[in-house]
Amino acid sequence: MPYDRSFVRLKVMLLVFAFCLALAGCTDGSSAGTVKQQASGITAGAAQHQAVSAVSESTNQQNTSAAGEGVKVVPAAVTSVVDGDTLHVKINGREEKVRLIGVNTPEIAHPDLGIKEQPYGKEAAAYTQKRLAGKKVYLELDVGERDKYGRLLAYVWLDKPANDSETEVRAKMYNAELLLNGYAQVMTVPPNIKYADLFVKLQKEAREAGKGLWGAAVTAPTPAPASGGKSGSVAKYIGNSSSKKFHYPDCQWAQKISPRNRVEFISREEAINAGYRPCKVCQP
Repeated sequence: MPYDRSFVRLKVMLLVFAFCLALAGCTDGSSAGTVKQQASGITAGAAQHQAVSAVSESTNQQNTSAAGEGVKVVPAAVTSVVDGDTLHVKINGREEKVRLIGVNTPEIAHPDLGIKEQPYGKEAAAYTQKRLAGKKVYLELDVGERDKYGRLLAYVWLDKPANDSETEVRAKMYNAELLLNGYAQVMTVPPNIKYADLFVKLQKEAREAGKGLWGAAVTAPTPAPASGGKSGSVAKYIGNSSSKKFHYPDCQWAQKISPRNRVEFISREEAINAGYRPCKVCQP
Protein backbone atom coordinates (compact mmCIF):
# COMPACT_ATOMS: atom_id res chain seq x y z
CA MET A 1 0.00 0.00 0.00
CA PRO A 2 1.42 3.40 -0.92
CA TYR A 3 2.53 5.61 2.00
CA ASP A 4 0.01 8.43 2.48
CA ARG A 5 1.53 11.25 4.49
CA SER A 6 -1.81 13.08 4.78
CA PHE A 7 -3.45 10.01 6.26
CA VAL A 8 -0.68 9.52 8.78
CA ARG A 9 -0.73 13.17 9.74
CA LEU A 10 -4.50 13.06 10.20
CA LYS A 11 -4.27 9.90 12.29
CA VAL A 12 -1.63 11.42 14.53
CA MET A 13 -3.68 14.54 15.01
CA LEU A 14 -6.73 12.49 15.93
CA LEU A 15 -4.72 10.47 18.45
CA VAL A 16 -3.29 13.65 19.96
CA PHE A 17 -6.74 15.21 20.14
CA ALA A 18 -8.22 12.12 21.74
CA PHE A 19 -5.38 11.99 24.26
CA CYS A 20 -5.93 15.66 25.13
CA LEU A 21 -9.63 15.08 25.63
CA ALA A 22 -8.95 12.14 27.89
CA LEU A 23 -6.35 14.07 29.84
CA ALA A 24 -8.67 17.05 30.19
CA GLY A 25 -11.47 14.79 31.42
CA CYS A 26 -9.27 13.17 34.04
CA THR A 27 -7.96 16.50 35.20
CA ASP A 28 -11.42 18.01 35.43
CA GLY A 29 -12.76 15.00 37.28
CA SER A 30 -9.89 15.04 39.74
CA SER A 31 -10.24 18.76 40.24
CA ALA A 32 -13.95 18.46 40.69
CA GLY A 33 -13.46 15.64 43.20
CA THR A 34 -10.86 17.65 45.07
CA VAL A 35 -13.08 20.72 45.15
CA LYS A 36 -16.05 18.62 46.31
CA GLN A 37 -13.97 16.94 49.01
CA GLN A 38 -12.62 20.28 50.21
CA ALA A 39 -16.06 21.81 50.22
CA SER A 40 -17.43 18.89 52.18
CA GLY A 41 -14.52 19.08 54.63
CA ILE A 42 -15.05 22.78 55.29
CA THR A 43 -18.74 22.28 55.91
CA ALA A 44 -18.21 19.39 58.34
CA GLY A 45 -15.41 21.20 60.13
CA ALA A 46 -17.42 24.37 60.45
CA ALA A 47 -20.43 22.48 61.80
CA GLN A 48 -18.30 20.63 64.32
CA HIS A 49 -16.65 23.86 65.44
CA GLN A 50 -20.02 25.56 65.85
CA ALA A 51 -21.35 22.62 67.88
CA VAL A 52 -18.35 22.66 70.22
CA SER A 53 -18.64 26.42 70.61
CA ALA A 54 -22.34 26.12 71.46
CA VAL A 55 -21.71 23.50 74.14
CA SER A 56 -18.85 25.53 75.59
CA GLU A 57 -20.93 28.70 75.64
CA SER A 58 -23.83 26.87 77.30
CA THR A 59 -21.53 25.46 79.98
CA ASN A 60 -19.97 28.85 80.62
CA GLN A 61 -23.40 30.42 80.91
CA GLN A 62 -24.49 27.77 83.42
CA ASN A 63 -21.36 28.22 85.50
CA THR A 64 -21.68 31.99 85.41
CA SER A 65 -25.33 31.76 86.39
CA ALA A 66 -24.60 29.43 89.29
CA ALA A 67 -21.76 31.60 90.53
CA GLY A 68 -23.83 34.75 90.14
CA GLU A 69 -26.98 33.47 91.86
CA GLY A 70 -25.34 32.13 95.01
CA VAL A 71 -27.98 31.27 97.63
CA LYS A 72 -31.55 32.21 96.76
CA VAL A 73 -32.89 34.32 99.60
CA VAL A 74 -35.89 36.53 100.30
CA PRO A 75 -35.39 39.82 102.19
CA ALA A 76 -37.59 40.19 105.28
CA ALA A 77 -37.99 42.45 108.30
CA VAL A 78 -38.38 40.87 111.74
CA THR A 79 -41.42 42.42 113.45
CA SER A 80 -41.50 40.31 116.64
CA VAL A 81 -39.98 37.25 118.29
CA VAL A 82 -42.13 34.42 119.67
CA ASP A 83 -39.37 32.33 121.24
CA GLY A 84 -35.89 31.08 120.45
CA ASP A 85 -36.75 29.49 117.10
CA THR A 86 -39.96 31.23 116.00
CA LEU A 87 -40.54 34.79 114.84
CA HIS A 88 -42.83 37.06 112.86
CA VAL A 89 -41.54 38.83 109.75
CA LYS A 90 -42.85 41.10 107.05
CA ILE A 91 -42.13 40.17 103.42
CA ASN A 92 -43.22 42.72 100.80
CA GLY A 93 -45.83 44.03 103.19
CA ARG A 94 -47.15 40.56 104.06
CA GLU A 95 -46.90 39.16 107.59
CA GLU A 96 -45.47 35.65 107.99
CA LYS A 97 -44.77 33.46 110.99
CA VAL A 98 -41.37 31.81 110.51
CA ARG A 99 -40.03 28.64 112.13
CA LEU A 100 -36.28 28.13 111.87
CA ILE A 101 -35.28 24.96 110.02
CA GLY A 102 -33.10 22.29 111.58
CA VAL A 103 -32.91 23.63 115.13
CA ASN A 104 -35.02 23.41 118.27
CA THR A 105 -34.68 25.75 121.23
CA PRO A 106 -36.12 24.86 124.66
CA GLU A 107 -39.73 25.96 125.11
CA ILE A 108 -40.88 28.97 127.08
CA ALA A 109 -44.16 28.73 128.98
CA HIS A 110 -47.33 28.84 126.87
CA PRO A 111 -50.15 28.27 129.42
CA ASP A 112 -52.85 28.62 126.78
CA LEU A 113 -51.24 25.76 124.83
CA GLY A 114 -50.46 23.70 127.89
CA ILE A 115 -46.72 24.03 127.29
CA LYS A 116 -44.50 24.27 130.34
CA GLU A 117 -41.25 26.16 130.39
CA GLN A 118 -38.18 24.07 129.69
CA PRO A 119 -34.67 24.65 131.05
CA TYR A 120 -32.84 27.39 129.11
CA GLY A 121 -36.01 28.36 127.25
CA LYS A 122 -36.02 31.94 128.55
CA GLU A 123 -32.34 32.38 127.72
CA ALA A 124 -32.83 31.20 124.14
CA ALA A 125 -35.87 33.44 123.62
CA ALA A 126 -34.05 36.46 125.06
CA TYR A 127 -31.06 35.80 122.82
CA THR A 128 -33.20 35.64 119.68
CA GLN A 129 -35.06 38.79 120.77
CA LYS A 130 -31.77 40.63 121.16
CA ARG A 131 -30.28 39.39 117.89
CA LEU A 132 -33.25 39.58 115.52
CA ALA A 133 -35.98 41.95 116.73
CA GLY A 134 -36.38 44.83 114.29
CA LYS A 135 -33.58 43.55 112.05
CA LYS A 136 -33.49 42.98 108.32
CA VAL A 137 -32.79 39.34 107.51
CA TYR A 138 -32.65 37.06 104.49
CA LEU A 139 -34.74 33.90 104.38
CA GLU A 140 -33.59 30.78 102.54
CA LEU A 141 -36.23 28.11 101.95
CA ASP A 142 -35.69 24.38 101.53
CA VAL A 143 -37.74 21.64 99.87
CA GLY A 144 -40.68 21.88 102.25
CA GLU A 145 -41.91 25.46 102.39
CA ARG A 146 -44.39 25.24 105.31
CA ASP A 147 -45.14 23.02 108.28
CA LYS A 148 -48.54 21.63 109.30
CA TYR A 149 -49.27 24.82 111.22
CA GLY A 150 -48.80 26.97 108.12
CA ARG A 151 -45.57 28.52 109.35
CA LEU A 152 -42.94 29.43 106.80
CA LEU A 153 -39.86 27.23 107.27
CA ALA A 154 -36.58 29.00 106.68
CA TYR A 155 -32.87 29.36 107.28
CA VAL A 156 -32.40 32.90 108.57
CA TRP A 157 -29.33 34.73 107.29
CA LEU A 158 -28.20 37.86 109.14
CA ASP A 159 -26.37 39.11 106.05
CA LYS A 160 -26.88 38.16 102.42
CA PRO A 161 -24.75 35.06 101.80
CA ALA A 162 -22.23 34.87 98.97
CA ASN A 163 -22.68 31.09 98.82
CA ASP A 164 -23.74 28.17 101.00
CA SER A 165 -20.26 27.17 102.17
CA GLU A 166 -19.55 26.22 105.77
CA THR A 167 -17.61 29.46 106.23
CA GLU A 168 -20.63 31.53 105.20
CA VAL A 169 -23.01 29.47 107.32
CA ARG A 170 -20.86 29.89 110.41
CA ALA A 171 -20.46 33.62 109.88
CA LYS A 172 -23.94 34.66 108.73
CA MET A 173 -26.68 32.10 109.40
CA TYR A 174 -28.68 32.56 112.61
CA ASN A 175 -29.78 28.89 112.77
CA ALA A 176 -26.09 27.98 112.96
CA GLU A 177 -25.40 30.71 115.51
CA LEU A 178 -28.00 29.24 117.87
CA LEU A 179 -26.28 25.86 117.68
CA LEU A 180 -22.76 27.24 118.02
CA ASN A 181 -23.68 29.18 121.17
CA GLY A 182 -25.66 26.37 122.76
CA TYR A 183 -29.11 27.92 122.56
CA ALA A 184 -30.57 25.11 120.45
CA GLN A 185 -30.09 21.52 119.51
CA VAL A 186 -30.42 19.87 116.11
CA MET A 187 -33.89 18.85 114.98
CA THR A 188 -33.89 17.47 111.45
CA VAL A 189 -37.26 17.08 109.74
CA PRO A 190 -37.06 15.73 106.16
CA PRO A 191 -37.20 16.84 103.44
CA ASN A 192 -35.50 19.97 104.78
CA ILE A 193 -32.03 18.52 105.27
CA LYS A 194 -29.73 20.82 103.27
CA TYR A 195 -27.49 21.74 106.23
CA ALA A 196 -28.34 18.77 108.51
CA ASP A 197 -24.84 17.28 108.59
CA LEU A 198 -23.20 20.64 109.22
CA PHE A 199 -25.68 21.41 112.01
CA VAL A 200 -24.76 18.16 113.78
CA LYS A 201 -21.11 19.19 113.55
CA LEU A 202 -21.84 22.63 115.03
CA GLN A 203 -23.89 21.14 117.86
CA LYS A 204 -21.06 18.77 118.73
CA GLU A 205 -18.64 21.70 118.98
CA ALA A 206 -20.97 23.57 121.32
CA ARG A 207 -21.59 20.50 123.49
CA GLU A 208 -17.89 19.70 123.83
CA ALA A 209 -17.20 23.32 124.76
CA GLY A 210 -20.05 23.35 127.30
CA LYS A 211 -21.74 26.29 125.59
CA GLY A 212 -25.18 27.50 126.64
CA LEU A 213 -27.63 24.76 127.54
CA TRP A 214 -24.85 22.14 127.32
CA GLY A 215 -23.06 23.77 130.23
CA ALA A 216 -26.14 24.63 132.27
CA ALA A 217 -26.84 22.56 135.36
CA VAL A 218 -30.34 21.24 134.88
CA THR A 219 -32.12 19.99 137.97
CA ALA A 220 -34.67 17.33 137.12
CA PRO A 221 -38.09 17.14 138.76
CA THR A 222 -38.39 15.21 142.01
CA PRO A 223 -40.28 12.00 140.97
CA ALA A 224 -38.51 8.93 142.30
CA PRO A 225 -36.56 7.07 139.62
CA ALA A 226 -37.69 3.62 138.61
CA SER A 227 -34.14 2.33 138.79
CA GLY A 228 -30.67 3.79 139.10
CA GLY A 229 -30.21 7.51 139.53
CA LYS A 230 -30.69 9.55 142.67
CA SER A 231 -33.75 11.63 143.30
CA GLY A 232 -33.14 15.31 143.92
CA SER A 233 -29.60 15.26 142.49
CA VAL A 234 -28.41 17.20 139.48
CA ALA A 235 -29.30 14.98 136.52
CA LYS A 236 -26.82 14.91 133.67
CA TYR A 237 -28.90 12.37 131.74
CA ILE A 238 -32.57 11.40 131.76
CA GLY A 239 -33.69 7.85 131.02
CA ASN A 240 -37.00 6.35 130.00
CA SER A 241 -37.66 3.11 131.85
CA SER A 242 -40.17 2.12 129.16
CA SER A 243 -37.98 2.56 126.06
CA LYS A 244 -34.71 1.95 127.91
CA LYS A 245 -33.14 5.00 126.23
CA PHE A 246 -31.39 7.94 127.90
CA HIS A 247 -31.14 11.57 126.79
CA TYR A 248 -29.67 14.92 127.63
CA PRO A 249 -32.09 16.73 129.98
CA ASP A 250 -33.02 19.29 127.36
CA CYS A 251 -33.61 16.77 124.57
CA GLN A 252 -37.09 17.10 123.10
CA TRP A 253 -37.71 13.42 123.85
CA ALA A 254 -36.56 13.74 127.45
CA GLN A 255 -39.18 16.43 127.95
CA LYS A 256 -41.91 14.02 126.86
CA ILE A 257 -41.08 11.24 129.34
CA SER A 258 -43.90 10.70 131.84
CA PRO A 259 -42.94 11.15 135.51
CA ARG A 260 -43.47 7.46 136.31
CA ASN A 261 -40.99 6.43 133.55
CA ARG A 262 -38.42 9.14 134.24
CA VAL A 263 -35.02 7.97 135.46
CA GLU A 264 -32.10 10.25 136.41
CA PHE A 265 -28.46 9.42 135.83
CA ILE A 266 -25.39 11.27 137.05
CA SER A 267 -23.10 9.89 134.34
CA ARG A 268 -23.26 8.29 130.93
CA GLU A 269 -21.59 5.16 132.26
CA GLU A 270 -24.26 4.82 134.92
CA ALA A 271 -27.00 4.89 132.28
CA ILE A 272 -25.25 2.34 130.06
CA ASN A 273 -24.51 0.04 132.99
CA ALA A 274 -28.20 0.16 133.86
CA GLY A 275 -29.00 -1.20 130.42
CA TYR A 276 -30.02 2.05 128.71
CA ARG A 277 -29.17 3.02 125.12
CA PRO A 278 -28.25 6.56 124.02
CA CYS A 279 -30.85 8.62 122.17
CA LYS A 280 -30.19 8.90 118.42
CA VAL A 281 -31.46 12.50 118.34
CA CYS A 282 -29.43 14.26 121.04
CA GLN A 283 -26.68 11.62 120.97
CA PRO A 284 -25.64 11.75 124.67
